[in-house]
Amino acid sequence: MPKILVIEDDAGLNRMIREWLSFERNEVDYAENGKSGLEKLQCYEYDCVILDWELPEMSGIEVLQKFRSMGRPTPVLMLTGKSTISDKEQGFDSGADDYLTKPFHMKELSARLRALMRRVSINVSNVVEAKGIRLDSVSFRVKRGEEDIQLLPKEFALLEFLMRHADQVFSAETLLNRVWSADSDATIDAITTCIKRIRKKIDREGSPSVIKTVHGVGYKFDPTN
Repeated sequence: MPKILVIEDDAGLNRMIREWLSFERNEVDYAENGKSGLEKLQCYEYDCVILDWELPEMSGIEVLQKFRSMGRPTPVLMLTGKSTISDKEQGFDSGADDYLTKPFHMKELSARLRALMRRVSINVSNVVEAKGIRLDSVSFRVKRGEEDIQLLPKEFALLEFLMRHADQVFSAETLLNRVWSADSDATIDAITTCIKRIRKKIDREGSPSVIKTVHGVGYKFDPTN
């Protein structure tokens, strides 16, 4: 489940984008000015950023330049009413990966985001399979063998993240930042509880859990045991 940051000062458009992306099963954070947007980019990791050009407190171009100066490669889609070649050139030269002129259709926004994330994604398939588990992010289904596993949205998102980064260890704090939205009031305990629920639903009696606890470090999806 991709995590996307929307930085847009038009409250109505901001809300419309968030609702659309959430409907398409993305985890969405938002900011309504350049300064708070940059602060979130400094504190959290995202799979993609939607960035308006004309923002209060700090322009989108300034946010983008500072973000790229941090060495962060996250794809950035610029939104703007500017449409001249020189404007687009400035946006791309500042580090934008794509450019969408207002007004636009939400389906085009989604298509451009998918294209951007495919460029950097290690696993671009909608389906992830390991340890006899098949997770389909489009149909929102999880199967182990022939059995359907019913997961809640956050359980699904956490399992998907761990499976797509199999054998990588993540601290509980990192998982909280990557799977939950920045304005969520969830705590580290939410990770522990969510993992317990996933294990109860998906593990097999007498076999090691597919989600391994690395004591003192964090958790990982173990594709080998």
